[in-house]
Amino acid sequence: MGLKILVIDDDPDIQRLVTYNLRLAGFETSTADTGRKALELLTAHPPDLVVLDLMLPDIDGNEVCRRIRQTSSLRRVPIVMLTARGEEIDRVLGFELGADDYVTKPFSPRELVLRIRSILRRGKDEKGEPLSAGGISVYPARRQCLVDGQALSLTAKEFDLLMELMQAGGNVITRNFLLERIWGYHGDATSRTLDTHIRRLREKLGAEASRVATVRGIGFRIEG
Repeated sequence: MGLKILVIDDDPDIQRLVTYNLRLAGFETSTADTGRKALELLTAHPPDLVVLDLMLPDIDGNEVCRRIRQTSSLRRVPIVMLTARGEEIDRVLGFELGADDYVTKPFSPRELVLRIRSILRRGKDEKGEPLSAGGISVYPARRQCLVDGQALSLTAKEFDLLMELMQAGGNVITRNFLLERIWGYHGDATSRTLDTHIRRLREKLGAEASRVATVRGIGFRIEG
């Protein structure tokens, strides 16, 4: 059985789009179109992750997020906010309330699935198991990278970049995703910034550098 994801959104088209792509990716899904129904489902059948719209017809999505974080049995359930509210103040509030990620509409279903996989892998990684690709081993909890058993000295951004690639498990990550994920939502990073960090990361990986592959016109992936 796959991991269970609860999709909370009152738009039936969004529900269908998200659940269809999640099922294709191997997840089990359930849906709720109101905050009240969502809270009932969460209590009765806690999922592995929640996709939460903010603009619900009864209870505001931020309030649903708050109640999830205040419930001991649900406190550690990851939350991805999916909303048309794209202002910085909305993002900041979402993260302050305990959201793990924030995706604005319109969105790429493929990228949403990638973000969800990344969050779920992160939860597993906290147990101390390394992520591996060839001679590269990354220990997320220790923020340590080894190449053929030798520790590398990576900057914080280089480590975050490698982590995103490793967590994607060989899937392609777009340039925009990496810029947003690692440098935030402030628009102060450019493609040149990303290319510079990729180049420096490859230099430090040495013989394993070729595992950081460029997918022309799209982004990057790690080759196992």
